[in-house]
Amino acid sequence: MKQIIKAFVPEKHIKSLKSIWYQVKRIEAKLQENTLFIATRSRFLSSLYYVLISGQFGRENRAVLYGQWKYYQNTKTKSVIQSQYCLRRNIHRLEKGICMRNRRKIFATSYIYETVKSYELEVLNRAKNNTNSLEITDELKWAHDVLENYFEVVGSHSTINKSKKIFQSLSVLISNEKKRIPYKRDLDTPLPVSYDNLLALSHKRRSVRWYLPKNVPRECIDQAILVATQSPSSCNRQPFEFRVFDEPDLVKKISSLPLGARDFYHNFPAVIVVIGKLRAYFSERERHVIYIDAGLASMSLLYALETLGLSSCTLNWPDIEESEKEMSALLNLDLDERVILLISVGYPDPDAMVPYSQKKELDLLRSYNCVSKSTIDV
Repeated sequence: MKQIIKAFVPEKHIKSLKSIWYQVKRIEAKLQENTLFIATRSRFLSSLYYVLISGQFGRENRAVLYGQWKYYQNTKTKSVIQSQYCLRRNIHRLEKGICMRNRRKIFATSYIYETVKSYELEVLNRAKNNTNSLEITDELKWAHDVLENYFEVVGSHSTINKSKKIFQSLSVLISNEKKRIPYKRDLDTPLPVSYDNLLALSHKRRSVRWYLPKNVPRECIDQAILVATQSPSSCNRQPFEFRVFDEPDLVKKISSLPLGARDFYHNFPAVIVVIGKLRAYFSERERHVIYIDAGLASMSLLYALETLGLSSCTLNWPDIEESEKEMSALLNLDLDERVILLISVGYPDPDAMVPYSQKKELDLLRSYNCVSKSTIDV
């Protein structure tokens, strides 16, 4: 288009058009600034802005609501599901209650019945689908052991007694291996990694964009993900999934979607799409946790990859409607499944350079006992 304009429009007119264009853009920017200022005056005006002027949160609104609906559907499904978020959340709440110092004799009465009913649903669904023997998953065993421990230490209460009766009526054969219940950490054995080693690893890890044309062993990626699974997660729900792609055509299709990877995605041996699942939550109040928990796990994953000789690069995934649609269709995502970020993985090209990426100084990132508002430069 630029070439066509230059071919038919005289140079002096092009300069005039550019001047007019810049004036229009300045007016647009000023109008946008004033509109934003007005919209920030109240919550009502802010909401009105996103109803009448911008639809940027439309996809997120729908995803959050759909996730809540899926959460409640999963609490009463008649078929086996991979993981029951209600059960995971409540079992972890019981664990925290058991760990409390000066523990109350009666606790968890507001959710113990719901927890046991979720556990019962899991047991009955698995028994229905396994006529010979009940498949005991790690999640189910953990739930069994914590519930058993809870009923051993808690006092008598009508709701607790009713829940305990249901729990004891479920015939589940659990092996005699170590119980998966709260325990005291071993603080005497020295840590296998020193601070200096960890600091050195943090400096060694850099975002690598150029890789050798060499396949990445799946067992290495699995090993790294095992480390990532040990990352902290709100109520241990782990509302994320690592979708790994190492088939060349799929890698190229997926890696071409993030805007920031357009110039180098063609050399990725593998790519991981980190997906958050809003179905892990019953309320809007936790809609941001998929990003927090997935981010914590992803950082552990990056460090683990480095220890295995693999490099990586995190790829930002901005919320752009067309990109979201393409990725959703390509990965067959459900409405509540949100792409958090992408991670390219491969053996680093020894001849490739990486950005220096000077990090902020400690004093800019850390404060102690600071309760004042942050200063914004204007």
